[in-house]
Amino acid sequence: MAKSLEVEHPKKAFGWAAKDTSGHLSPLQFSRRATGEKDVTFKILYCGICHSDLHMAKNEWGMSTYPLVPGHEIVGVVTEVGSKVQKFKVGDKVGVGCMVGACHSCDSCANELENYCLDMILTYGVKYFDGTITQGGYSDIMVADEHYVVRIPDNLPLDSGAPLLCAGITVYSPLRYYGLDKPGMHVGVVGLGGLGHVAVKFAKAMGVKVTVISTSLNKKKEALEHLGADSFLVSKDQDEMQAAQGTLDGIIDTVSAMHPLMPLIGLLKSQGKLVMVGAPEKPLELPVFPLLTGRKLVGGSCIGSMKETQEMIDFAAKHNITADIEVIPIDYVNTAMERLMKADVRYRFVIDIANTLKSSL
Repeated sequence: MAKSLEVEHPKKAFGWAAKDTSGHLSPLQFSRRATGEKDVTFKILYCGICHSDLHMAKNEWGMSTYPLVPGHEIVGVVTEVGSKVQKFKVGDKVGVGCMVGACHSCDSCANELENYCLDMILTYGVKYFDGTITQGGYSDIMVADEHYVVRIPDNLPLDSGAPLLCAGITVYSPLRYYGLDKPGMHVGVVGLGGLGHVAVKFAKAMGVKVTVISTSLNKKKEALEHLGADSFLVSKDQDEMQAAQGTLDGIIDTVSAMHPLMPLIGLLKSQGKLVMVGAPEKPLELPVFPLLTGRKLVGGSCIGSMKETQEMIDFAAKHNITADIEVIPIDYVNTAMERLMKADVRYRFVIDIANTLKSSL
């Protein structure tokens, strides 16, 4: 009897939260819901820092609710499962990415595309079914419906695997959906940051020829020698860009800053596809004429479904794909956010929650 009473009570959780639009994070004690019959509770070991965390902490998208515990690249070990959980058991290595709920009745959900459900529930900062506000992974424990929990294969390192739950699926999904995953194809990756460096790794593992397109010549050696890209274009070099006209089957554009699309569309072969996964704050100018004359497409993609996220994690484990990371203690998180604003990270910060959170509170 004591156990059933215990399960009904909310769980005490500790984390770091933004309390206002300054975005400054500080320690917070809050509650997680009790483990429901279909819930998985896990001890968080690592959590990646995504650029979205920065935007949300400062309410730059106008949808934040404070206090806000960021983090949607969350990995750990299961400590408790609900009575109707079928896929997980205590001790399993698991992760939670960008979403923790959806309506499960719309066309998108029926087609296993929860990420395009209009009622998708984000991992932090929005209202959950029970009326509480979701809180993310800069904390010690997580409770999530098993449908939104990903199994982490034993051979995938938890720290460098964590960013794949956002950055990884964000680039894996469009490579698959837009058919840019066929061996021998030639795909461009615009921007060599948190998303771009993982896109290069996934594309290469799929057998695709990869050209990195960047404003910075400084990244050429890194792209070719470390990440294994086949070629490198400096987007500001008109001669280089002109020489590469009409050579790419597709492009994954990871850049969130304002940038011209015309030069990128010019790099595509006829019927080529430019896929946007970065989210510039202001509208970009879209030249239509070159789309008509080359029957080219400009598309978008937003994370991936739960089925596809598990597929991505399994593919990453099989091909030894991880993010390049800098592991930090939780009390370094505000400095990390400042560095992230200046793009001073190669390529993803990951917080060592298990070893540093308790000592910081």
